[in-house]
Amino acid sequence: MQENAQTENTNEAPTITFDDLGLKKEILKSVKYAGFKVPSPIQEKAIPVVLAGRDMVGQAHTGTGKTAAFALPALSNMKLDGSVELLVITPTRELATQVSDEIFKYGRNLGVKTVTVYGGSSYKRQLDLIGRGASVVVATPGRLLDILKRNMLEEFAPATVVLDEADEMLDMGFLDDINEIFSYLPTSRQTLLFSATMPAPIKTLASRILQDPEFISITKGETTNTDIEQLYYVIDEHERDDAIIRLMDSEVSKKSVVFCRTKSEVDRLSNVLSNAGYLANGLHGDMEQRQRETVIKGFKSNSVKVLVATDVAARGIHIDNISHVFNYHIPFDPESYVHRIGRTGRAGTKGKAITLLTPLEFKELQRIKQKVGTSMAHAFVPSKNDMRATTVENIVKSIEDQKIYDEAHKVLDRLKEDIDEETIMFKLISMILDKQDIQGPNNIGIAADKLDAILARAAQRGGNSRGRGRGRSGGGYRGNNRNRNGGGGNRHRSGGRSSGGYRGNRD
Repeated sequence: MQENAQTENTNEAPTITFDDLGLKKEILKSVKYAGFKVPSPIQEKAIPVVLAGRDMVGQAHTGTGKTAAFALPALSNMKLDGSVELLVITPTRELATQVSDEIFKYGRNLGVKTVTVYGGSSYKRQLDLIGRGASVVVATPGRLLDILKRNMLEEFAPATVVLDEADEMLDMGFLDDINEIFSYLPTSRQTLLFSATMPAPIKTLASRILQDPEFISITKGETTNTDIEQLYYVIDEHERDDAIIRLMDSEVSKKSVVFCRTKSEVDRLSNVLSNAGYLANGLHGDMEQRQRETVIKGFKSNSVKVLVATDVAARGIHIDNISHVFNYHIPFDPESYVHRIGRTGRAGTKGKAITLLTPLEFKELQRIKQKVGTSMAHAFVPSKNDMRATTVENIVKSIEDQKIYDEAHKVLDRLKEDIDEETIMFKLISMILDKQDIQGPNNIGIAADKLDAILARAAQRGGNSRGRGRGRSGGGYRGNNRNRNGGGGNRHRSGGRSSGGYRGNRD
């Protein structure tokens, strides 16, 4: 089939598969087991370079398959002589654990052993595991540097070193540690640097630690993932809580991350969302490591559906089925915006990023749009009337998705003794309708006529020359209602409180 396709007069290039990239058969077996069909753009370009032993700079946003891009070829190149052959440096403990787990899965058919090294855990246990023949070490900068400075690893000379999420390490203040770490590593090594953005300090670092690298870029400037729909809502400052709840009620989401600016805001908002019926939990830097791990484990297992987090705490959390990102406040800088929304729309799936802002924050919005080169559409927060309009659709979907329990027929048989089946159905649907409590005021956010006046004044001041007129402030208004129409929908509750104090179980 492929040969025939190549002989036809078409403009389509033949599809590259993992079989075409020169990986070991054991690695290809793991790739098929993982369910990968064809390589992503970063994988297609990076794997041959890494297999050839060249240094490389890979620029691609989160969710593009970077881990497999360096892990698959690095594992394929291994001699498996009992020494550490691959060192991966990541900015956070959470990312280190996730990368280590992925590499273990890719190398399982080769018998590759991986060890995760980070602070807060026993030195002795980590060193013992490395000494038992680990081929891969995935480490955070602080603990790794401490081990190297204290000469706790003998003959530590990894053939391949990967610096993952380099720009996040810069943002978190690890640049000095990274420079010092490389002073302890062998000069005859293969070095791979991956980063979503390339600020000047990262370019300087790359020129120092890499030799004649191949540059691979899957991004254009700081353009965001096209699989992510980006919307913003203009509200008054005091409406943030009502707006976030109303928008979460109106969206059909699997998992969501809500970004806050401060740790105290994370604690407060996670409580607000929990009291509103969401399976929400907070994540920030003041939490103990055991608490952080428990929250992330819950988020992965779906016992937590909404993660409320600060920027630093959420870095390194890469979970593929996050459907929505909410910016409770617009971030301070464009790079943070890119990192935040990159938590959704991963691995070829669609995602949605929603940002709340006040009229005073339009300048920040325009700065992000100009720097990132992204398209954000304006939408209105749905009113209570909008929400009620789609209640029927949501109830139908809830009933269609509802699991049928064995005890259901017993209840039905009892009811049929006194009530006809049609009345039973009406009563059950009415019970569901009784639980459709729409919180907050009817209207939330800046009304259309008021918003137009604000934008007009901003245009006169020269602060937003492209914001004049309806629908042009951010790429067009959403919805058909001139006052407020953002889609609609309602929250679904299973009734009662769970053992964790949450009310219902919202998706």
